[in-house]
Amino acid sequence: MQRVLSYILVSLLLVVVQTTVCKFLTIGTIEPDILILWVVYVALREGQIASTTAGFILGITIDLIAGGEGMLGLSALAGSVGGFIAGYFYNENKVFQVLGSYQFPLLVFAVTLVHNVLYFLIFLQGSGVGWWRTIVVYGFLASLYTAVFGLLPMFAIARKHRSGS
Repeated sequence: MQRVLSYILVSLLLVVVQTTVCKFLTIGTIEPDILILWVVYVALREGQIASTTAGFILGITIDLIAGGEGMLGLSALAGSVGGFIAGYFYNENKVFQVLGSYQFPLLVFAVTLVHNVLYFLIFLQGSGVGWWRTIVVYGFLASLYTAVFGLLPMFAIARKHRSGS
């Protein structure tokens, strides 16, 4: 129960950071998605059901905060799919080996790529933005930017795991 409560508190904090601080980290139209980092972390720690649920709850929260700016449920759908895919990489015997290695940012990149391509292919329908631009700019480049942010927890976890704490 304590672990679930700590996940809820961290999730709420990250939603606040995503909706406020991350706006200042935008490069052009590309913004890092720290919520996907969290969903991947939850997937590696808890498994597929927990990460799919976390992706859905965080996504619907972002949809509700955005109000009329998007399609209600689209972030929830993309977050659920991202959490579901990330859950395939759960292995209770290798949690800290994956979190503290290059595998974590690679997994963040892959999950974010699927999440962003799904989200933006639906969101940008009828806007005149082509498929290739959607995949390259909103998919690949945004995923790469988020994966760079995935290096921060990777280094922190690797350091903590090496020191035996």
